[in-house]
Amino acid sequence: MTKIILAYELLVEGVSKSRIAKHLGVSRRTIIRWSQAIEKHGSLDAFLEQHAQAKKGSRKKRKIDAILKRRIWSLREKHHQCCGQKIQYFLEKEYAQQVSVTTIYKVLSEKYQLRSKWQKNKPRGALPVAKAARQVIQMDTVLFGDVFAFTAVDIYSKECDVLLRPALGAKDGKAFLEHCMPRRFDGFSKLIQTDGGSEFKAEFQETVGSFCERHRFARPYKKNEQSYIESFNRSLRKECLGWSKYQAAEIPELTLLVEEWLGYYHYVRPHISLGMKPPLEKTQV
Repeated sequence: MTKIILAYELLVEGVSKSRIAKHLGVSRRTIIRWSQAIEKHGSLDAFLEQHAQAKKGSRKKRKIDAILKRRIWSLREKHHQCCGQKIQYFLEKEYAQQVSVTTIYKVLSEKYQLRSKWQKNKPRGALPVAKAARQVIQMDTVLFGDVFAFTAVDIYSKECDVLLRPALGAKDGKAFLEHCMPRRFDGFSKLIQTDGGSEFKAEFQETVGSFCERHRFARPYKKNEQSYIESFNRSLRKECLGWSKYQAAEIPELTLLVEEWLGYYHYVRPHISLGMKPPLEKTQV
């Protein structure tokens, strides 16, 4: 109550809301709410009386419907441990329920151990910029024991491809180029970016010019320059192949598994950067 009175007096004297908030140890948004409430009630005394009445007695805790909780948990399991934004998308699509992301994470925290929040102001490395599809494609490799997954992603459209190989050589890199570029990326891109691994040299370098205007190596120890493909690789592990080690003889079976997941990735799985839409949408007949 004392803070509200002091805030009002300072506002009348023309002190900025930011300075008042800092002086009183509250957020600027709180000062704005107090100011708006006083104006709505017509006077400071009227607002203080209403505020005092609202603070009397204990408040009932809002309960989240048990059915909604089960749906949220079920959607997380069904869609490969997806994030709150994607669960929000599926809730509205499948059940016509609109639920805030904050509520979804509150429900998830009851059953799952969630990671800490991303630090917004953490420095990030330079990233390639694309304003249309096929302008920038990032490529990388993921090791699964004796099986090597060559991966690629269009950083604008989020379309991707995967090829499993029994070795990690430049010939395998060339085979990946000849496999994924015609199949997924219309055969050509302005820029293909890779790291400096040996699989992206020799035969790969001799061939890459047929599929792009420029081949760029990401700077060593600057993984953020490959952030899109690193994110995709994490999804490939988390949602499809896991962290297991496989034998080369398992490649045919694993390829079927990967192809099924790529269908889900392209036509079902929503992407936050695409406005909660999948990269590709099946034509409605």
